[in-house]
Amino acid sequence: MRIAILTGAGVSAESGLGTFRDKDGLWTQYDLSEVATPQGYARNPDKVLDFYNMRRRNAAGAIANEAHRALARLENDAQFDVAVITQNIDDLHEQGGGRNVLHIHGSIFEALCSGCGHVWPRRDDLSTAEACPACTTIGTVRPNIVWFGEIPYLMPEATAYIEECDLFVSIGTSGTVYPAAGFVEIAKGAGAQTLELNLEASGNRAFDTVRLGAATEIVVDWVAEIRGV
Repeated sequence: MRIAILTGAGVSAESGLGTFRDKDGLWTQYDLSEVATPQGYARNPDKVLDFYNMRRRNAAGAIANEAHRALARLENDAQFDVAVITQNIDDLHEQGGGRNVLHIHGSIFEALCSGCGHVWPRRDDLSTAEACPACTTIGTVRPNIVWFGEIPYLMPEATAYIEECDLFVSIGTSGTVYPAAGFVEIAKGAGAQTLELNLEASGNRAFDTVRLGAATEIVVDWVAEIRGV
């Protein structure tokens, strides 16, 4: 069975990483136009880098939870061909044992030069005073994160997998941000079964089945069920 799994902030929330659109989410605490857009970066790059430096430190201390590990067990089960398409910028899927993970919103542990496009691993803080290691330009360093108004990464690969899957599963995402919000319709249109695993239902009628609860409970239970263990 070919399974395409879309994950959002809800799968990492129980590892201590904040979600975005719930009542206490990050976007209720920050103006996204100031910290998550190219325009905000152009206006105040120090503020944007400080925001992501804080998030990087938070992510660096996080530990993969049972939901991440359960998805890795599913991926490593020879009965299934699994791709995890994640909107998350942490590395918890990989930390939990995942190997086929598509980070469509980038990685908090990578830096990007907005001038030449060079990408490199980065675990410590970014600064506007530093130079790109490739082109040596100062003031162009930013996190390798897809901001609002930018095109997500790996869309051809993600879309192709969704179009060919037998089962599409959405885990821990509000389903409000496109293009990822449209993935379930793509899968449904291609004939796949669709399942939502979430703390609260997204309300999208394209899902055949919805199961509600904490990710560390419902994801673990679903993986055990589909694997027959």
